[in-house]
Amino acid sequence: MDKGVKKIKWTGKGKVISSKSIPNKKVTIDADQVVSFEVESWYKDTTEEEKKKNITWILQDRKKQTIIIQKVQPANSPKEINIPKELCGPFEYYLEASLGGKRDLHNETGLYISGYAPAKLISSKWSQKYNGEDAYKKNYIFSYGETVFLNLKTEGLNGHQNIQIEIFRHFTILKDPLMRKIVGVDVIDGEINLEIKNTFAWYSSIKDIKETEEFYIKIYDPVAKAYITDKDGKIDYAKYLKINKKIISQEIKPPTNLSVLKVGEPDKNDERYELCKFETITITDPKECVLLFNNGQKLSKVTNPKTPIYKTVHFNFEKHDITPEAKTELNNVLQYLLQSHYSTIKIDGHACVIGKEQYNQKLSQQRSDAVKKLFVDGGLDARRILSIGRGEVNPTDDKKGRDNIKYKNEKEYMQNRRVDIEFDSLGHDAKTIIYETIAPSHNQNITIDVTEYQNKACFTGKHKKNIKVNSTEYPKPIDQIANKLDFPVKSDLSWMNPAPLQYIWPRYNITHVLNAEKSMDSAINYFIDVHSCRYFSDNSNHTIQIKAYPDIKWKFEFFLNLTNDLSVKWQNKNEFDVKGLQKKSGKIGAERRWKQKDASIGFSLKAKWDNEKQNKELKAEYETKFKKAYDIFASIGALADGVTNKTKGTVSDTVSKSIPASFIVKPPNLSFTGDWFLSHPKDNKTIIGTDVTIGLHAKPLIGLEVTIDLLGAIAFVGGEIFGLGPGVLKLYNAIQGQLKKGIKAGDEKNGLSVNVDIYMDLIITSTITINTDIQFNTAGKAKDAKLLLESETKLKIELKVGVKIKGEAAIVIIKIKAYFEASASAEASATYAHTFNYDEKGLYYRPKLGFDGMDAKYVVKISASLAMKIVKDKKTVEETREGDYKIAEGTIKDVIPPFDVIDELEKLFGISANIPLIKN
Repeated sequence: MDKGVKKIKWTGKGKVISSKSIPNKKVTIDADQVVSFEVESWYKDTTEEEKKKNITWILQDRKKQTIIIQKVQPANSPKEINIPKELCGPFEYYLEASLGGKRDLHNETGLYISGYAPAKLISSKWSQKYNGEDAYKKNYIFSYGETVFLNLKTEGLNGHQNIQIEIFRHFTILKDPLMRKIVGVDVIDGEINLEIKNTFAWYSSIKDIKETEEFYIKIYDPVAKAYITDKDGKIDYAKYLKINKKIISQEIKPPTNLSVLKVGEPDKNDERYELCKFETITITDPKECVLLFNNGQKLSKVTNPKTPIYKTVHFNFEKHDITPEAKTELNNVLQYLLQSHYSTIKIDGHACVIGKEQYNQKLSQQRSDAVKKLFVDGGLDARRILSIGRGEVNPTDDKKGRDNIKYKNEKEYMQNRRVDIEFDSLGHDAKTIIYETIAPSHNQNITIDVTEYQNKACFTGKHKKNIKVNSTEYPKPIDQIANKLDFPVKSDLSWMNPAPLQYIWPRYNITHVLNAEKSMDSAINYFIDVHSCRYFSDNSNHTIQIKAYPDIKWKFEFFLNLTNDLSVKWQNKNEFDVKGLQKKSGKIGAERRWKQKDASIGFSLKAKWDNEKQNKELKAEYETKFKKAYDIFASIGALADGVTNKTKGTVSDTVSKSIPASFIVKPPNLSFTGDWFLSHPKDNKTIIGTDVTIGLHAKPLIGLEVTIDLLGAIAFVGGEIFGLGPGVLKLYNAIQGQLKKGIKAGDEKNGLSVNVDIYMDLIITSTITINTDIQFNTAGKAKDAKLLLESETKLKIELKVGVKIKGEAAIVIIKIKAYFEASASAEASATYAHTFNYDEKGLYYRPKLGFDGMDAKYVVKISASLAMKIVKDKKTVEETREGDYKIAEGTIKDVIPPFDVIDELEKLFGISANIPLIKN
């Protein structure tokens, strides 16, 4: 039956140079481009189920029949190829995909791939040994006959087999003569490495030889018929090889093109391809499903510890054929070695003491070579393998070369008929993955799911397909051979805890803090071990640490009500009003002297935990003199004084300072709420922080009452009024002018008198009510914090105009048109806003409070019954009139100008209005 991948193709991703490519045969790609390939067709007997399985992508050197690298991945996942500039050139890689994991050496199911980059020299040096230090930089001077090594690193020349190296003698005056030409030089893995052993021959061919000669090279490409340049366009380099006029050897051998296999360290970011592996790890709890591990991505502190690996396979008596059991074992090792560029392999063959020593020496070499052949036939580069026959093995025997009859029992020497295989494994070790979660007080299952978990190809024998979970909460570890495992977790907070205040800040146990213990973390730890050759190869290091924190949720409520006014100011009030204002002022002064406030205060603290099945409330309420915390209110008093002083000053500047007025700041009614509990921040499901919601509610936050008696202290002189500001004077004249018309036209018959009691009181009352909530997570980003602001400013501005006639009064209410800046509304006359700033340092609050001034639209009405007794324009009002009688209306601008309360307070007291609420 024909099964498997029949042909692969380019997916179209990445840049392919069509002029250098052959359809269905060869693909040439630009250097450093990522080009992907996929399965184009399958052999007819391949089932749909098999097409969904994993396939092995094999990149190889087709000519040498060696595998460069191979990787197992899902069949529907494209294979990406990237060829760096140093590996670009004529060299052709061969890429194929295999369903069974083996190469098809008879059919070309794959594609040849090469990379293109302009030919260029990157670096050059002479040295004393292969890949040694630059002799010129070390100021080392060779002697004639001494072996010299030349290393050149190139781009765009990999695989070129006919490069010419031309060696020139450096002359200072004459033209530099060509000393030697080395032809047919190979570029291997982007490098030229020459071992030059014929420098004695140079000595005899140099005319007028100097005490120290200098040599350099040029590289000629016969195909391009041009010299190779460096990045600066120069063609002469490797300056200089210095040789003293001294002979140490007369041996002459042709230069050798070295192709020594380089063994290095893997890049920590390289993908790993061992077949003993797992691919993803997912943790699922009742609220979250989190991908914790995904094919080695985003791991921290990855190291590749070098571990020597020893494997042994045994042979039958007098045989060097590999047994089926040994072949399985060796194939597992081969699969690892094919996917690791960084290991050389030492193979030691052994034989037992039975028989002649010479025969056993040969047999041990045959056994060693049989293992090497299996590796090479499997695609391993033979340069990586050292195969040695060690002969007989038995440290205790005294055979001394004889074929003694006592050594005829072959069963006694079974362990000595073997091949030992030794190589270094560069493992994978990373910092333990931390996953933080919230758990109730009782056991709650968490599920760990490991995908593509395989250990059959484990060449170390250390890794089993098991998941192990350990914790101090378990009497013994949970250890199961499985891909998926449920295990219980719980938090440190007990179910019926009488003192949940230990977890007031849930991430820490306050008992630990108070006792100054080193560990304040309240989490219970669970350690998970999942290991493979590919990832987390060190069994002694945990793969995952789960930290289970208590699911306690806290709710705090606090209220504060001050009963007395915060600040009182007045000017030129009548004796009766002064007594009332003095009484209020006296209470404020007494509070300041005694450092106490009349206040009611209360708070409630509630805790819920264990999936909210348990709860506890700690509550206290007070109705008393709040003496000890007076300092809390000192700033509120300063704020109140600033408001009244500024208001008084502003109004006094607008109207006459002789006009009676009072200024009162009303006390706040505040409540402060807080909710906090542990949760994952946005976009990060592996760590937890404290989720905090803070609410500030004020009904009101502040109240301001300003009463201006516009006429109480004004003298009438010849019908004129003195002492009023221009806005108020205009307002008064507009209203009172019409009232005077009625007075002058009246007489005693109609019940009028020139001693009419007229008054004008401007009353401004402003209360600001707010509901503000801000939410943030202490482990989250500042940009993810949320602010909800609901603010209502109630501004009531009244202008009471009274005309008292025979005990009956006519009163007018002045309506104010204004705006509310904070809410972009056009219907208020005070500005109030909040500014909340949450940054890495914490949460800050800044209020904004301003008075936007006042324009007055007035309407004056009197009752119909009073209208019957007042004449207008010398005409008596008809007694049949019903309802109110309008006697005046109009609009007056700039009765009171605007001012910014907060800015003025900062200037007045020299303080910042920014208030820190929470510091991270």
